[in-house]
Amino acid sequence: MDVLWVILGIILLLGGLAGCILPFLPGPPLCFIALLLLQLKTMPPFTTRFLIIWGAIAAVVTLLDYIIPVYGTKKFGGSRYGVWGCTIGLLIGIWLGPWGIILGPFVGAFVGEILASSNSSQALRAALGSFIGFLFGTLLKLIVCLVMSWYFVASLFQ
Repeated sequence: MDVLWVILGIILLLGGLAGCILPFLPGPPLCFIALLLLQLKTMPPFTTRFLIIWGAIAAVVTLLDYIIPVYGTKKFGGSRYGVWGCTIGLLIGIWLGPWGIILGPFVGAFVGEILASSNSSQALRAALGSFIGFLFGTLLKLIVCLVMSWYFVASLFQ
């Protein structure tokens, strides 16, 4: 039965790593569920404290993935309209696949700033902030998923 949990965990880890890039897969939660599956083994490898900490990290990183592009827009001089445009672009982009999740916040922030009567260079700067925020969020998810994957694999060889 232990082999089944390990195989399912590996599948979830691979899905979690793919979810760092693909918007329709929640990367960190899938990797965390893989860690939970290892607890079903005959000899559980992780402590309760360890799992609570990593569960909290997975939840926070997943939440931050939606907040960071909005923060990037604001940090790069975007107005309230740009922030709202970034948020709406992100929500629409989720339904348009990988390109939508990348371009949605960028285009939304740009359109929001143009509607706020900003000049195009300011609108482009705010849109660039949303794109940098998106890249940072993706990198953060990837790091967290790789660390959880490392714990998963390391626990198999103990």
